[in-house]
Amino acid sequence: MSEVQERRIVVGIDGSGEATAALCWAAKQARLVGAVVEAVTAWQPPKTPGYAGTPFTDEHFAGWAGAALRGCVEGARDECRDVEVRRTVTRGDPATVLLRAADGAVLLVLGTRGTRWRLAEALLHASVSGRCAHRAACPIVLVAATKVPR
Repeated sequence: MSEVQERRIVVGIDGSGEATAALCWAAKQARLVGAVVEAVTAWQPPKTPGYAGTPFTDEHFAGWAGAALRGCVEGARDECRDVEVRRTVTRGDPATVLLRAADGAVLLVLGTRGTRWRLAEALLHASVSGRCAHRAACPIVLVAATKVPR
């Protein structure tokens, strides 16, 4: 007898209002299909010249990423109240982290700033949403948030 796999919806979280809107949408969808939501945020130190002298450590960056994740979950608390939301903070390239997290998921949900021209541009260029849309092994939903939750 085969083991029943858990249904997961993965949501990319970057601390923005658009990410909160994506999390709200994912929670509604999870309720409809009986899935859990996995809210994922990724962080990496800046790759800019002169960064080596900064007083910030990996713990600082991980802490800021965790705070951004908590803020988005708190912003979506009304939509998420009866849905299991798991939180993951991982060091790495955001698209790579999200694609890995979405392996075996029923859906990957990302927020995007809302005009159709910007959406088309994001999909055609090297944005996180564009990279995920081209490589995800599961369906992907881009939530265009013209009004973001507060």
